[in-house]
Amino acid sequence: MEEGVSLKRSLLGVFIAVSLAACSSGGGGTIPQTLSPQAGSNYKAACDVMAPGDTDVCFALVRTDVGGAPGAHLGAGGAQPEAGSSTPVGYGPSTLQAAYALPSSTAGSGQTVALIESGDYPTAQADLNTYRSEYGLPACGSGCFTKVSQTGSTTSLPAENASWAEESALDMDMVSAICPNCHILMVEANSATDANLAAAAAEAAKLGATEISNSYGGSESGASNASYSYSNIVVTASSGDSGYAGGVEQPCSYATVVCTGGSSLKAASNARGYTETVWNDLSAGDGAASSGCSKDVAKPAWQTDKGCTKRSESDVSFDADPENGVAVYDSTSYEGYVGWLEFGGTSVASPAIASVYALAGNAASLGSNAAQTIWNDAGSGLWSVTSGNNLSGRTKCGSAYPYICTAGTGDDGVYSGPTGWGTPDGLTDF
Repeated sequence: MEEGVSLKRSLLGVFIAVSLAACSSGGGGTIPQTLSPQAGSNYKAACDVMAPGDTDVCFALVRTDVGGAPGAHLGAGGAQPEAGSSTPVGYGPSTLQAAYALPSSTAGSGQTVALIESGDYPTAQADLNTYRSEYGLPACGSGCFTKVSQTGSTTSLPAENASWAEESALDMDMVSAICPNCHILMVEANSATDANLAAAAAEAAKLGATEISNSYGGSESGASNASYSYSNIVVTASSGDSGYAGGVEQPCSYATVVCTGGSSLKAASNARGYTETVWNDLSAGDGAASSGCSKDVAKPAWQTDKGCTKRSESDVSFDADPENGVAVYDSTSYEGYVGWLEFGGTSVASPAIASVYALAGNAASLGSNAAQTIWNDAGSGLWSVTSGNNLSGRTKCGSAYPYICTAGTGDDGVYSGPTGWGTPDGLTDF
């Protein structure tokens, strides 16, 4: 076991070194990263083992000191975590709806949010029922929740993937939390390759999704992909959990995708009741919201930032800090983690932002560049994130675009790479 962990840490070191070279010229990373827990860390990547041939990883981070079977794993400092809890730990629907001023109880009817996953999540329907019942949300049974393969089959599903089941549970629960009146379409790819995940996204569009969420990424491989470009469907994707050193991920960097970054949401004694900063735990050897300048995707005409000459990542953000994470229910055990768990990572942001778009119900009028309205409005309908960065002690941002790494240094003092123009404040910008 320890030898495997050491190998993953060695690969992580190689990844960071390669990414630093890429970022110095504004390029993206060259291989996807899996986040390995460091000494004192209290969370880990859900998709921490890549199958042969996989090219993408999910960006869900699960707390190691919350939930799970007794004796299955150790928390921060070697402390024994709680046994699988009968009650949630982390932010639930009412907190998220209040923090982001969302009309979740009255909007979203007729919308279908698709979630692109890898492998089968066998307990999805039962776990969805548990989550929604716990929080008093409307039931989502047959006709509301549908699970299909990348070819649209409801009976011939891919093999179970317990690590990605954690990602699937997170995605499903975030749609429930933000848009409980939405239908949920879970499309399970055969594996986490670019081709299979793209095929699953295309199938979601074929089956009538109004929003498609992609909580995963890999290295840039081109300037566009038809599976992530539709004139009447909003497509979101996670920016990544590796900070600036991680480089740019696809599909997030496609101009037709709303690229979702990550903040740290905390309760506060102010008018809003909350504060937000850029999510960054790199000082503890953990994660941070990724950002950067694409090496492949041309600068969209509607991106107005100066310095980054190609597509800037990201556009908008949502809470992604595992230390202030969201409650998720998953009964498909992986490495002893089962039951009520607490999650972070930019995988929280993609389904959450897709669900905000679903509440607005404007997909048909946004064209193939849904992020354009956010940029056109300069984030006027968002909560601004004006403090923090996604750097570690070993990285520096390019001198031409410090705002790609640091909040509060954009052209108008609001835009930044890690959190985009900010986080939802109602539906104005969506």
